[in-house]
Amino acid sequence: MLKKAHDRMGLRTDPIIFFVSAGIAIGFVLFAILFTGFVDSVFTAARDWLLTSFGWFYILGVTSFLLFLIWIAFSRYGHVKLGGEDEKPEYSNMAWFSMLFAAGIGTILMFWGVAEPISHYANPPRGDVEPESIAAMDEAMGFTLYHFGLHTWTIFCLPALAFSYFVYKRGLPMRVSSIFYPILGDRIHGPIGKSIDILAVIGTLFGVATSIGLGTLQINSGLNSLFGVPEGKLTQVLLIFGITLIAIGSVVLGLDKGIKRLSNINITMAIGLLVFIFISGATLYLAKGIIETTGTYLKWIVPLSFWTDAADVNPGWQGNWTVFYWAWTITWAPFVGIFIARISRGRTIRQFVGGVLGLPTAFSIIWFSVFGLSSFDIERNRDGNLIQEVVVENDIPGALFSFLENFPFTTFVAAISVLIVVIFFTTSSDSASLVIDMLCTGESGMGPTRQRVFWAALEGVVGATLLAAAAGTDGLTALQQVITVIGLPFFLIGFLMMYNLVKALREDHVSTGDPVRAWKHAKFR
Repeated sequence: MLKKAHDRMGLRTDPIIFFVSAGIAIGFVLFAILFTGFVDSVFTAARDWLLTSFGWFYILGVTSFLLFLIWIAFSRYGHVKLGGEDEKPEYSNMAWFSMLFAAGIGTILMFWGVAEPISHYANPPRGDVEPESIAAMDEAMGFTLYHFGLHTWTIFCLPALAFSYFVYKRGLPMRVSSIFYPILGDRIHGPIGKSIDILAVIGTLFGVATSIGLGTLQINSGLNSLFGVPEGKLTQVLLIFGITLIAIGSVVLGLDKGIKRLSNINITMAIGLLVFIFISGATLYLAKGIIETTGTYLKWIVPLSFWTDAADVNPGWQGNWTVFYWAWTITWAPFVGIFIARISRGRTIRQFVGGVLGLPTAFSIIWFSVFGLSSFDIERNRDGNLIQEVVVENDIPGALFSFLENFPFTTFVAAISVLIVVIFFTTSSDSASLVIDMLCTGESGMGPTRQRVFWAALEGVVGATLLAAAAGTDGLTALQQVITVIGLPFFLIGFLMMYNLVKALREDHVSTGDPVRAWKHAKFR
């Protein structure tokens, strides 16, 4: 029946993956709308149980992935090229970096750039330093960069590397199931493989929907600051609807005219905002602070990578911050991973890992140093009210706009900031639609436009549902509850990714320098 419907609609995709994934997502939307209270209570209870029982596993998982990537980049496999031996990268380093950021954590930088450092400054996570002190500043920057530096990009880099290898070296379909070929063999084309791909599509939908939700909360706050647009669920749903239409327009334009062009524009605007804050703020303090913050990150990264709050000094903190970040990031790691693989062909494993981990992390250090240290300066030296508005009143989405009130040209810069978030929103939705379509078709090229338009629209619908169908909780809490639960199976998949990648590399490079020939020899002997 699915096959007949597939043929009638003229789709170019796997009908089982497409229809089952779409059916589950639409079913969730309808169920959440009809039984709002029940859905909210189930996800709340499940999240509380997971944080109590498996919070440590989330921490261990990401740190393990990072250590694995460092090892493989410096191992004898680091020279292996992801593509033909004479193949050159399709995109320049600058274009590559721009697209990495637009699909990765562009929205996150705008949302948390001020909110996270000032939150930790007011309420130190480990509870062993005095709030609003120099030590609190140090700890706040250490935790912030732990959350948005190497560990976040590790979650994206691992699946991206696995996709790149199995697709470009072994010629397997552009699907998550292809990564499991070393242990499943041709069964990746059967029910087990399709189940893995359906799980990846659902995770991607919810992960991107969470980003869409966060972006919407911030856009709503910005428009409220600029034009008095009311903040609330109705406004947020309307915003998601409007910006989803823009994302659909970008989908129609395609990768080079849509995502690439918007990414280049947006990274330029984001860097412009960064430079503006740096120049118009406490410039000398920030220049010295960037260097000092780099040292702070290096000092904190090892202890925080293994900190699970075993003594329970700050109950609930790690679940609301670190575990939420890791669970959220890993759910849309298949999307970002496939997208990074799609734009990274022609680079060696060492270049790939170094670029995907190093470039965005370096930029994150600069970004959070400028915005975080500036927020401290406002509180300490300029009689600011960021702690009152962001922490006491819990207005995290409005943190950036409260921050900008302390700089010249407030209205203009706030308007530009809203535009940056809108474009990040658009490129995330556009690239996610492209990737979900790839998961369904198994091809690295673009499928029919109508398929990508469908996924872009469904992302918006799921995002609106997650925000609007939250009974008795604010939008941010609702997003945290759902994504923490959905993230767990993806951590298990991450460990299997490492095993499969090493197994494939060993098989392919034991007896010959030609990995494709070696794999065929191992497969058919």
